[in-house]
Amino acid sequence: MTSETTNLPTSEQIGRAPKVLLHDHLDGGLRPGTIVDLARETGYDGLPEADPEKLGIWFREAADSGSLERYLETFAHTCAVMQTRDALTRVAAECAEDLAADGVVYAEVRYAPEQHLEKGLSLEEVVEAVNEGFREGERRARENGHRIRVGALLTAMRHAARALEIAELANRYRDFGVVGFDIAGAEAGFPPTRHLDAFEYLKRENNHFTIHAGEAFGLPSIWQALQWCGADRLGHGVRIIDDIEVDDDGSVKLGRLASYVRDKRIPLEMCPTSNLQTGAAPSYAEHPIGLLRRLQFRLTVNTDNRLMSGTSMTREFEHLVKTFRYTLDDMQWFTVNAMKSAFIPFDERLAMINDVIKPGYAALRAEWLFRQADTTTGASRGSHAE
Repeated sequence: MTSETTNLPTSEQIGRAPKVLLHDHLDGGLRPGTIVDLARETGYDGLPEADPEKLGIWFREAADSGSLERYLETFAHTCAVMQTRDALTRVAAECAEDLAADGVVYAEVRYAPEQHLEKGLSLEEVVEAVNEGFREGERRARENGHRIRVGALLTAMRHAARALEIAELANRYRDFGVVGFDIAGAEAGFPPTRHLDAFEYLKRENNHFTIHAGEAFGLPSIWQALQWCGADRLGHGVRIIDDIEVDDDGSVKLGRLASYVRDKRIPLEMCPTSNLQTGAAPSYAEHPIGLLRRLQFRLTVNTDNRLMSGTSMTREFEHLVKTFRYTLDDMQWFTVNAMKSAFIPFDERLAMINDVIKPGYAALRAEWLFRQADTTTGASRGSHAE
């Protein structure tokens, strides 16, 4: 019997596999050509490159600095061209199209409405424009033979003072395309506890939220996000590795916070390529995802910022397959974890798992059987020829 341990998925199979994305920034995934178009239409003259190909390279190189603060600076250009209703709708529609073409069947895409008000839009107009774009992108994807469902996460910037206002906005639109809330931005000096009023409000409203924590900052950020704020998920959470000891003999000891995260099945929104860029991990091989996978933490695989990282869900899984020899079974495990952790109703998550994700991976696994049959038949013919 052919074992998947000796049959790693090909890039083509990874691309076709159904994938679930929980951590993707709308302003971090624009097409370079769209940025150039919108800059021309809106009169923005601050782009470092006018050629789309060169601009894409500039974004990747500027983000590849090892510093979260420097990484975040690249967003000044994308946000600058996302200040009108038409621009927001276009970017959101293209986001849904691009994710669907990459095999993503469910995505939660986050953005900060407060960063798109420079040309007079209201917070509500920003949300409605993005929602309109996601619905249009879903429609275009269907026309191209792809299926995707996109939910929005409204993000508050942790260095600003509008978290409660954005949380209330997320609650008002929770039945109209918005599935939850998030805070983002530089962690150091801006702990999540600065925004306790927003998190307390969301808990009273029985709403969902995730918190960027444990990316550039360490265990205190994770502890506060969970024990003070009550986060449902952790954005990144990669520094939980600091609470795990690995002895020379390979034995592993979890600290109390790491044990709590694993025992409570708190989802970690892992973004491997982004983590390398911001210095949260030195290489794919040394990324904590390998150990955390073996320890059965609830891990999910994500893109974070597709433009800045030059990545996609397919590329993220390609790196993991190459580095850790992950199989289709591993990919399905990550994908089911993500779907279980999504901010949509339980019955809808279950339907996605049973009717879309598991059948998709079963079909891909079946291909190994036919490939093995073809190989066996060829070998048999060869032996008879001799």
